[in-house]
Amino acid sequence: MGLFSKQQSYLGIDFDKDSVKVVELKNEDGRPRLVTYGYLDQEIERRKLGDEAGGRNEHLAITKLITQVCHQAKTTTNKAITALPAYSVFTSILNLPTLSKKDLASAVKWEAKKVIPLPIEDMILDWKIISEDVPVTPREDTEQETETEEEVEEEKITARRFLKIKPSKAAKQYTKILLTAAPKDLVKQVIEIFKAAGMNLLSLDTESFALIRSLVGNDRAGLMIVDIGSIVTNISVVANGIPILNRSLDIGGLTITKAIANSLNISLARAEQFKFDIGISPDQHGQGNIPKTIEGSIQPIIDELKYSLNLYKSQGQKPIEKIILTGGSSLLLNLPEYLAGLLDLKVYRGDPWARVIYPEELKPVLDEIGARFSVAVGLAMRDIE
Repeated sequence: MGLFSKQQSYLGIDFDKDSVKVVELKNEDGRPRLVTYGYLDQEIERRKLGDEAGGRNEHLAITKLITQVCHQAKTTTNKAITALPAYSVFTSILNLPTLSKKDLASAVKWEAKKVIPLPIEDMILDWKIISEDVPVTPREDTEQETETEEEVEEEKITARRFLKIKPSKAAKQYTKILLTAAPKDLVKQVIEIFKAAGMNLLSLDTESFALIRSLVGNDRAGLMIVDIGSIVTNISVVANGIPILNRSLDIGGLTITKAIANSLNISLARAEQFKFDIGISPDQHGQGNIPKTIEGSIQPIIDELKYSLNLYKSQGQKPIEKIILTGGSSLLLNLPEYLAGLLDLKVYRGDPWARVIYPEELKPVLDEIGARFSVAVGLAMRDIE
């Protein structure tokens, strides 16, 4: 739906092989205003279960989906920002001695070889300075200093790029760096898709930063963002507006739907309806087959949340104050209350439209679809901040 006349604006495009979400925002005195939005999600019965043929045919299909959604939404610009899948992006916080710009670039590349578990020549590196001249003082932390190579490698893989920063033995001035790396082949594929769709791709962002823009804003508290999609659940621990721990699970809403369908011997479409109509019991004592099936299906997500919280806590970081839920499957009835009871933390669904100007009459519709648009909104906000 087109809402405003054509002006300079940006498209945030969040896509996978089954769905596309598009949000167009324009800069209005430093604040994002909604221009239009659109989405397409394949019918659940049409989803291909299991492995799918990749390659060029899949890329053409995605290109057509993006073009179709933009046409239906009557977007007014081709300037786009998109994000790479969270599971394909490696991030790490580096503490490096204060150096010249040239020497710092060399140091970052050298450190990247240590923390990225893939050949560095196959990756595209990006980094930015988070803070400069950070004093690092000595600590008694002999356990970290005596880790074996096997333990370090296991931690890198298991903790998904969350590495404890080792302080030096003498107080020095350090520069804190956020390192991001992505496979070159994947970046090339995304660029080709957007070029074929006639888009001017301004930037490849990360999903975690997009979610921080749309759901967190200037909040510097320690918090967790849990994005429960159809296929994958992404977990980000955020402190001072920076994602310092990112984890991904191959479990999402479709996992729950399939479990219900198998349990009741019904179609996926009917199971999907039951899932959202009945939901989960907030007191952790599911009554009936469906709540119990849902509880069993999301148990791996709960286990991962507990693990991530404990892992983060063990690093001596600021406490986690809250958990923000997003993604289409976060709309599961009573899910925030259920998780709050299990984790003893404040849990709520995030509102990606909270920092966006839009007509009041659209609020009921935007509230209903908001959880699915959090990444797209954050992407469109990137050059408006």
